[in-house]
Amino acid sequence: MTITASIVLFAILWFILLFIALPLRIKTQQETGKKIYGTPSSAPENPQIKIKMVWVTILAFCLWLIAMTIIYLIFLT
Repeated sequence: MTITASIVLFAILWFILLFIALPLRIKTQQETGKKIYGTPSSAPENPQIKIKMVWVTILAFCLWLIAMTIIYLIFLT
């Protein structure tokens, strides 16, 4: 497996996990009662994107290591 393919695999895992993590633990402005003028009531109050991106990166790296190990052990031996 080339370096480019490894990076692409990591990017795919990262984006899939990010799209899974983004809607988790979201409270809308309507649920909290704190509506900001000019935003829809369905907008999240505090999406915590930085924390989610850190956890997604850690989890994606762990899954990437597992996938790379499987690829090298099974397909390249």
